[in-house]
Amino acid sequence: MDSVDLEVLKRSAEWIDDGRRVLLVTVVKTWGSSPRPEGAMLAVREDGLVVGSVSGGCIEDDIVDRTRRDGQKATRCEVVTYGITADEARRFGLPCGGTIQLVLEPLTRESGIRALLREVEAGHLVTRRLELASGFATLHPAQAVDGLTFDGKTLTTIHGPRYRMLVIGASQLSKYLAQIAVGLDYQVTICDPREEYTETWDIPGVKLVRTMPDDTVKAMKLDERCAVVALTHDPKLDDLALMEALKSPAFYVGALGSRANNAKRRERLREFDVSEEEIARLHGPIGLYIASRTPPEIAVSILAEITAIKNGVGQDEILPVAVAKEKHGASVACATS
Repeated sequence: MDSVDLEVLKRSAEWIDDGRRVLLVTVVKTWGSSPRPEGAMLAVREDGLVVGSVSGGCIEDDIVDRTRRDGQKATRCEVVTYGITADEARRFGLPCGGTIQLVLEPLTRESGIRALLREVEAGHLVTRRLELASGFATLHPAQAVDGLTFDGKTLTTIHGPRYRMLVIGASQLSKYLAQIAVGLDYQVTICDPREEYTETWDIPGVKLVRTMPDDTVKAMKLDERCAVVALTHDPKLDDLALMEALKSPAFYVGALGSRANNAKRRERLREFDVSEEEIARLHGPIGLYIASRTPPEIAVSILAEITAIKNGVGQDEILPVAVAKEKHGASVACATS
């Protein structure tokens, strides 16, 4: 599964290789409420075919009309703003009078989209620097903390996996979790030293390693843009990896299991001299309560919690599985337990 932005780059490169004219549209600034963040992209072929999204509303329709009308003649980058007035906001479907500024870039073979795509598919984090006056773009290495910048003359965008996820265990649940996580723009690593689980692993775009999980955690040098999810139910695989992960800056560390099993896991971690503060960072049972029963539903539940934490949603604003079970009682069925 491709992330939205990766799909935009793929289609753009294919269309350019086919000799088609393509307009790349990038959100560079928003004011007020906006349905799409800065950096969101849309590609429009000269015949109006579209991939990606910059608003989820009528702005796309207006850009398609503009491309069909002027696409054959457009050769220079352009900055456009939608939603300056309340009437425009209503017309273009922007919520609460929001305003959105876009850079419209006519692409050619010299735009370097194919080279950018190669870097992203190789798992590299890349900066693309576009000079609007000339339309000339260059690629440079990027850091995870870098972000989009635009000063009216130069547009700098960041492409590639900005977040990483380590999943311990190559189970059926791991496959669904990995597929969805890739779509959420994570660089996913599956770790499982058990041959009986890894021999049938067949998820493209996901790295599979057969090293011991705690060694993998150390080797990955986890940072604040990393999530670790333990799914094996095997203390020999999960516990040491969790111990290392809890001592790292990873923004999320979670383990599958019931409340009772997670209580036992926390006791074992104390024996490893993991501090109470570090243990408090462990999410378990993992996931948000959605009455999930099947592996795909459980994967959605887990990734919903990870997404909420990544986006800064407070613990008092979400309902974890453990809290839901305490609230609703033992009759609540959930496959994450």
